[in-house]
Amino acid sequence: MKNILLLFFTSFLTISLFAQNGKVIESLEFESQLVNYPVEYSVYLPPDYETSNRSYPILYLLHGYSDDETGWIQFGEANQIADKGISNGDFSSCIIVMPDGKVSWYINSFNGDDPWEDMFVKEFIPFIEKQYRVRSKKEFRAIAGLSMGGNGALLLSMRNPDLFSSCVALSAGTFTDEEILANDKYDGYFKDIYGPKLVGKVSEHWKANSPLHLLESVQLEKLKSINYYIDCGDDDFLYRGNSALHLKMRDLGILHEYRTRNGGHQWSYWRTGLYDGLKFISEKFHR
Repeated sequence: MKNILLLFFTSFLTISLFAQNGKVIESLEFESQLVNYPVEYSVYLPPDYETSNRSYPILYLLHGYSDDETGWIQFGEANQIADKGISNGDFSSCIIVMPDGKVSWYINSFNGDDPWEDMFVKEFIPFIEKQYRVRSKKEFRAIAGLSMGGNGALLLSMRNPDLFSSCVALSAGTFTDEEILANDKYDGYFKDIYGPKLVGKVSEHWKANSPLHLLESVQLEKLKSINYYIDCGDDDFLYRGNSALHLKMRDLGILHEYRTRNGGHQWSYWRTGLYDGLKFISEKFHR
């Protein structure tokens, strides 16, 4: 009898622990009419998604350069971080969607061959928010990312300020004009997306998709409607652009959280940063 009770208790405990975990589905496909390839994405559904009828806030989480839609799960442990924060009461239950941005820098390419931003805003977000039980209002929608994805989160929120309530940028791949003009690897990283490098000045396409320039070109009140969280390690090679962003936001009176912690351009830094970033986003979801 004791063995039966012990087996029952162990099974119940296992089921209870399992039920506290969210569900991850990797590498789903969305068929776009705007880009000429299937858009892959992974999704995290919170622990109570399949046992409730409620709708949820949503976070679009962007990966870094050369990664894909699986990166934040495989290396970033985003699902485990979300499970822990929800269990602890630090986060709101929310849906996390991780699209494959390839090496698009999350923008429309200069020649129109790859209109990634148009696809994301006009097709992908509406598709996702019909596919899942999402609270489809600005106040319940956030965007975040690391490196290339951190820059993508910044520029997508700035270019579409009516869509996102919060933006979390971890080690954002944001460069000053001076860095771009002096970059001897421009052709390898940027040419196909932003266009050929110009002599002595940056291109108009660069300006249209640079967070530092968008701070000047987007209506200030719209920028102030977004809650920004910027985090870059003190040993990260991207410190100049992130620091410049912080200083410019301060000068413009754009409220934001700016963090510099010990660390470099690595997953151990981003995993801890994501926990704090999700906590920041959840505070805004809660109002």
